[in-house]
Amino acid sequence: MAIEVLYFAWVRERVGLPRERIETGAATIRDLLAELALRSPGHAAALEDHAALRCAIDQKLTGLDAPLAGVREVAIFPPMTGG
Repeated sequence: MAIEVLYFAWVRERVGLPRERIETGAATIRDLLAELALRSPGHAAALEDHAALRCAIDQKLTGLDAPLAGVREVAIFPPMTGG
């Protein structure tokens, strides 16, 4: 399946891209993160610590075990803080 992956904040800086369209067979976000980490050293550095990441599927926050079936977009970003 083809999905759009969006990267924000320091995740984007480490990956070196704001977004990319990929073909994936990943079943969950956790699987997708493992697959993406193999794309480049920057991806690996950005995605290695799952506890430091938050994800959204089609603009709705979700957990790492959320299924990807029928998904169009996955956003990956660090935890947000208020201020």
